[in-house]
Amino acid sequence: MYSQYWQLKRRPFENTLEPEFFFPSQTHQAALLKLRYLIENQKGAGVLVGPTGAGKTFVTHRLANNLGRQIGPWINLVFPQMSADDLLTDVAIRLGGESVVSDRPTPSVFPRGAALRMIERSLDEHASAGRHPVLVIDDTHLIDDPATLQALELLLNFQQPPQRAFSLILLGDRLLLSRLARLPRFEERLAVRAMLQALSPDETARYIQFRLEVSGARTAIFDDEALVEIAELSGGIPRRINRLADLALLVGYADARGELSAADVAAVSDELATVGVD
Repeated sequence: MYSQYWQLKRRPFENTLEPEFFFPSQTHQAALLKLRYLIENQKGAGVLVGPTGAGKTFVTHRLANNLGRQIGPWINLVFPQMSADDLLTDVAIRLGGESVVSDRPTPSVFPRGAALRMIERSLDEHASAGRHPVLVIDDTHLIDDPATLQALELLLNFQQPPQRAFSLILLGDRLLLSRLARLPRFEERLAVRAMLQALSPDETARYIQFRLEVSGARTAIFDDEALVEIAELSGGIPRRINRLADLALLVGYADARGELSAADVAAVSDELATVGVD
């Protein structure tokens, strides 16, 4: 709607996973480096923690794009709130693909022993083909049943590098750390821990300019005070930055602004607060 007005080729502040929109901040680059180390050195399991909207999922997508073809399949579980047996069944099906589905017994959930045997067989098949599977569990902090987390720990028993290797990456907010602390044996097996921090005010300004440039901006759209205001109001969380900046562009278009000011951004933030958007 506003792209033509601001002379943009595309909307710059969508919550997209397109690789060209990945902003290489210090905290995101550090997380990428640690997770790459985890996979390439066959370290087993790791955890990436950060506030909601900080870019944890984007980091793992960027990681998948950066690694070679031998790394995979990439399996993303985005609704982890399930029983231990449901989770193991889901992993068995995703890891084994059509061969597991065709052999699937009548019950909708595999008995635990059967699921584990299928997972082990699939891991052996991937190893024989020279592949390194990666299992990413999104929003792991939502798993409140210790038995489900223990089921994930069971998977690590199949690690036999270099003959059989795969990676398990847990994503979540800081609550995940306290949940794992109650399972010390599992926590000790996490070889890599990474934490995403909020962007600094300077990084927030560079993030906004980066996104605008990727989208084809030729001139400044937000003045310096507006960038400072976005940094303060968003707390440096990329998803919040996107929401504020996107709506500011829309309001600026509606009001025929030539440039967006701190007052414009503050008005947008007040509007979001009025309708209860965090």
